[in-house]
Amino acid sequence: MPDELLVPAKTYMKFGVHIGTHSLADPMQQYVHTKKVGVYLIDIRKTDERVRIAAKMMANYEPEHIFAFAMRIYAQKPLLMFSKWTGIPAMIGKYYAGILTNPSLPQYKEPELVFISDPSKEANVIREANKIGVPIISLCDTSNEPYNVDLVIPCNNRGRKSLALIYWLLTNQYLREREVLGPDESIEEPVENFMVFL
Repeated sequence: MPDELLVPAKTYMKFGVHIGTHSLADPMQQYVHTKKVGVYLIDIRKTDERVRIAAKMMANYEPEHIFAFAMRIYAQKPLLMFSKWTGIPAMIGKYYAGILTNPSLPQYKEPELVFISDPSKEANVIREANKIGVPIISLCDTSNEPYNVDLVIPCNNRGRKSLALIYWLLTNQYLREREVLGPDESIEEPVENFMVFL
């Protein structure tokens, strides 16, 4: 694991990336740092490490061979911004059964990799990706049970600030891995532009 984080620890904290839930699923125990006032707190070093691994994994595929999906409202704008910068196709909102398995559907996709924001909300995507044998990357909170997910990015996948930062980090790291950006460069788009405003 690199000594230096992608952003300072204070930034992860400010955006609430480390804030989990009151419950803890067994597979997520390895990503928890501590528990305070009944809330499990995620180890940001593990989040940072998994963002790097996910970006490297995604960079092995052409953008059009990745399918990214978000149902949760606060994940939709960040995902669309991620898609704008990376060229990775994104779909938001309701997921229609058969998108990954039924070639007769107009929305049919044939991805080689699937990226989702919440395994509990997007269980149908997981089911179909597993059916066709496609690996899955997912953002996961402490209460998520990612049994059929290949790569977990432990983070607060419910908060609008946290989701904005995670997608912004993934965008930058993916573009660095693809050599669109230099190792120390970032996109000319502030993280706030990835955020849903109320």
